Amino acid sequence: MRVPLPTSLLEHVGRDVESAAPARDAATVVLLRDGTDGVEAYLLRRQQSMRFAAGMYVFPGGAVDPRDSDADLAWAGPAPAIWAERFGCSEELARALVCAAVRETFEEAGVLLAGPDAGSVVDDASAPDWQADRAALEAHDISLAEVLTRRSLVLRTDLLAAWTHWITPTFEPRRFDTRFFVAVLPEGQRVGTLPGEADHASWMPLGAALASVDAGEMGMLPPTAVTCRDLAGLEHAAEALTAAADRTIAPVVPRLVVIDGNPYLETELP
Repeated sequence: MRVPLPTSLLEHVGRDVESAAPARDAATVVLLRDGTDGVEAYLLRRQQSMRFAAGMYVFPGGAVDPRDSDADLAWAGPAPAIWAERFGCSEELARALVCAAVRETFEEAGVLLAGPDAGSVVDDASAPDWQADRAALEAHDISLAEVLTRRSLVLRTDLLAAWTHWITPTFEPRRFDTRFFVAVLPEGQRVGTLPGEADHASWMPLGAALASVDAGEMGMLPPTAVTCRDLAGLEHAAEALTAAADRTIAPVVPRLVVIDGNPYLETELP
């Protein structure tokens, strides 16, 4: 796959690959629901002031926090060892990635993938006390484990599925080693207010979002666009969790190529 290099990345072309910044571990969640015009994804547009992916439409997600590996919380669903095998990493990192995925989904979308027990999920997380916890998480004042333990909640890892793995190109000054998850909006929950890093967010039919990208009306980096295309053919959001089990997950690192003087990002997909 080959796409034109986004203008926001042009200034970094020519950076010495030998001095490439280390890629931080990160987790992103493709939050889906069924809509009247097909499967919809929750997409946020990053503030123009952001140092990474400014103005781009993205899924909820972010870097792993050191406290995401805290083992002191109730866990339901696949064990860290299963996630480690799926993503090809250590159990400690796998635990942190799953916790980061749940934490970032709550911070950036106001949706919490947790419940009172292994068979239930929080039905609404929009009350003021929930929003206070959400703000405290975003400010790094508390950890996800502290929130769930205080509220006697179980982390519902079975509501997530592993989808893909992308690493930021070496010429970018801010790089992330990102595992992508898919999840379906739990019944009764709704998205919350915008996080500080975004200036717009909405549920978008995948087909319509891709049409806007192709028309130049929306900006998406290759990982987001490719993931939307992979999911666009589904009839129902829940099918993503089933489809995820059959996917081959291997790191994808876009590389810079120049054709007729024009820069492109080229990727080889597994």
